[in-house]
Amino acid sequence: GHTLRLLSFPSVLEKALTKLDALKNKFGGLFSNFANALNPQQQSGGSGGSGTDFSKLSDKLEEMKQSIVEIQKTFENDDLTTFICVCIPEFLSLYETERLVQKLAKFGIDTHNIVINQVLFPEKNTKHECSRCKARVKMQAKYIEQFNDLYPDFHLTKIPLMSQEVRHLKKLKKFAFLLLNPYEEEYSKTEFDETVFFKDFVDQEDDFEEDDNDQQNDAQTNEIQDID
Repeated sequence: GHTLRLLSFPSVLEKALTKLDALKNKFGGLFSNFANALNPQQQSGGSGGSGTDFSKLSDKLEEMKQSIVEIQKTFENDDLTTFICVCIPEFLSLYETERLVQKLAKFGIDTHNIVINQVLFPEKNTKHECSRCKARVKMQAKYIEQFNDLYPDFHLTKIPLMSQEVRHLKKLKKFAFLLLNPYEEEYSKTEFDETVFFKDFVDQEDDFEEDDNDQQNDAQTNEIQDID
């Protein structure tokens, strides 16, 4: 909702400025006479201050309108602006994404990429089975299918659910790697090995250091809260 309000702000502001401009043209003389009546000393000085101020206001409004037109042109230019929707495979997220895509089309903003985050891919070559995981995979598969039906012309990228938070540089690079190298295509192969797929990002020592840093940061935060 906040994103849509932000994107609609230029058009809302343009309508408001258009109404102000209409009021200025209709009642500009009246406002100037009223200002002169309230401040006769400025009028007797011969400086024409009120008229000058009103002219400056008109110029400022016109300048703002030109800026808004430029912003709208930038938004509507496919070569300069595109919008990537990020969602998760659940009903509410699917609904909000559809609403967002429709609004973007109404605003004339290009969008043809959707990132489906936190997709659960069951571990391969393991003996144990998790009933909750299986139920989760089944639920997500239903909504992923709906995404495919709703957006056949879109580029859908499925990001697997991470075992840790996407924090620190290495994990951010790993996430960027998944955006450019589809995980699902490799996962569907019989010889898929996740360790090999993430070979450039596997470093247990760094992970332990990052976990220790996170624990220290959490401990410091708790100490600060206790002091408060």
